[in-house]
Amino acid sequence: MLKASDIAPAPGIRRVGTDSVTALAEITADAFRDDPFNRWLFGCFEPMQRTFVNLARHIYAPNGFCQILNEGGEGLAATMWLMPGHKPNASPIGMLKTYSGLFASGGWGALMRGKAAGDAMARHHPAEPHVYLFTVGVTSAGRGKGLGRRLIEPVLDACDRTGTMAYLENSNPANQRFYASLGFERVELFHAAPESPPLEAMQRLPR
Repeated sequence: MLKASDIAPAPGIRRVGTDSVTALAEITADAFRDDPFNRWLFGCFEPMQRTFVNLARHIYAPNGFCQILNEGGEGLAATMWLMPGHKPNASPIGMLKTYSGLFASGGWGALMRGKAAGDAMARHHPAEPHVYLFTVGVTSAGRGKGLGRRLIEPVLDACDRTGTMAYLENSNPANQRFYASLGFERVELFHAAPESPPLEAMQRLPR
């Protein structure tokens, strides 16, 4: 089963931890600024960035596999993964900070949307072991350079070597062809709430 140590280093890409949560969140929020699902969920940019900081700090940086791709001394792309056997669960304090941030930014409605999204995503995760791609984001300055592919492919190569399935939720229909080109296939479409844009559950079987 895939472990972080199975993923080969790549030029310009560094694994990051809790000391880099702000950079992770800034890159990710910039990339998701116009994402349909995240615009429904957060309403505007500030709560989106704040929530990504909390998710990086309390879940993905300490428990997962996070990377930033740098070019010219600038972080232009980032990913947040969870390895097989890990669940996207934060400590009670971490969850409180995440949800209180949503409430402070958007009131009860934002809080309920956040909870509905988390519950729906948890229900649709595969039961079998898998590596979970929570986010891959490329800043506006880095788009069109293949940076997202450079970040994802070393993990997928390790998936193939270890016989591990990969899974993600695509929140933007414009990205479907990109994920398909990496070998991901749609499992189903689902909604966090009746009025929300759909999420596309996609999986990639090892080759």
